[in-house]
Amino acid sequence: MLQVSRKFEYGLHAVAYLATKGVGRVVTVKEMAESIGFSQEFLSKAMQSMKKAGITESVQGVKGGYRLARQPSVITIADIGIAIEGKPHLTRCAVKLSSCEISAHCDYRGYMNTLQDRIQSLMASTTVADILKQPDSAVTAPE
Repeated sequence: MLQVSRKFEYGLHAVAYLATKGVGRVVTVKEMAESIGFSQEFLSKAMQSMKKAGITESVQGVKGGYRLARQPSVITIADIGIAIEGKPHLTRCAVKLSSCEISAHCDYRGYMNTLQDRIQSLMASTTVADILKQPDSAVTAPE
């Protein structure tokens, strides 16, 4: 039914991985991709989007790569989602009302907008640090 994109998954895993390494540590895309088990090429695209959004910073040179631009406690899941996908929307009418042929007589638009707002609120109130504290998290924050 609802599913986040692979690029969003890559971005979330990459930011969590960087968080476990510490804010100042520079990590190559190759290292992240190998450790997480993702495509290096696809992960690079996600990292570029997060760099543009100010979530990560790139470091050039022989020891180059990416590092977090902010603390994990202030990077929200919504920040990552918006950097990767733009503002979330569950339905076509949430983006542009005129894009839906039944918007004039839709009985469910209000419910879908409420659901979308709740999802966005949950994502905006959950930080990367929160995710790393979860007992079922595959990665854990440094102690």
